[in-house]
Amino acid sequence: MAQWHIYMVETRLGHWYTGISTDPVRRFAEHQSGGPKAAKALKGKGPLTLVYQAPVGDRSQASRAEYWVKSLSRKQKQSLVAGILVLPES
Repeated sequence: MAQWHIYMVETRLGHWYTGISTDPVRRFAEHQSGGPKAAKALKGKGPLTLVYQAPVGDRSQASRAEYWVKSLSRKQKQSLVAGILVLPES
């Protein structure tokens, strides 16, 4: 079974995008390329910076973690990136 990760990308304008993938480095490269597999929300918003990634288990756990992160305030997300806030156990 593949290990899933959650990741956050920051755009040049300071906006943050959250996603899940089995290979966050590859996925980030897809976002950076702006190609057909890049998220529409990130196209034309580079340069991009991968600010956070963490393993979260299976696809279901990754989806729950993504939902949780997307519900956080910007300040809480910054705390997560800084290591002050941690992902909840699924």
